[in-house]
Amino acid sequence: MVRYTLASALAGLVFGLGLIISGMANPAKVLGFLDLAGLWDPSLAFVMGGAILVGLFAFTVAKRRTLSFLGFAMKLPTNTTVDRRLVIGSLMFGVGWGIAGFCPGPALVALGAGYTKAAVFAIAMVAGMVLFELIERRRATS
Repeated sequence: MVRYTLASALAGLVFGLGLIISGMANPAKVLGFLDLAGLWDPSLAFVMGGAILVGLFAFTVAKRRTLSFLGFAMKLPTNTTVDRRLVIGSLMFGVGWGIAGFCPGPALVALGAGYTKAAVFAIAMVAGMVLFELIERRRATS
C-alpha cells in the first residue's frame, strides 16, 4: 500500500510540475493556443505532441503486460465505440476548456497555486460530476 501511495504521489508531482513548466496551468497561455483566429500561440502543440508520444509508448508497453510495474492487474480501456454520449461529452469538455482556459488537471494545479478562477472552475467541475452521477443513477433505475 505504501508503495502504491508513493508511486501515486510521485506521478502526481511529475504531472503537476509538467503542467506548470509547460504553461498548461496558465489559462492565458491555453486560451492563446486555442485562439486560432487571433494571436495564436502554437507552443502548447509541442507539449501535446510530446504527451501523445509518451502515451503511445506507454500504452504499447502496457498492452503487452498483465501486471503493472507495482504488481497490480492491468486495466486498460476496451470500449472503442464512438457514440452520441462520447461526442456530446467531448464537445462540452472543449467548450468548457475554451471558455475557462482550464481542463481538470491544470485546474487543480492552478487551484493549489491559489488562482481564484481555478476555484470557480473546480466548483463548476464538481457540480457537473455530481449532476452527471445523478442523471446516470436515474437512467439506471428507469
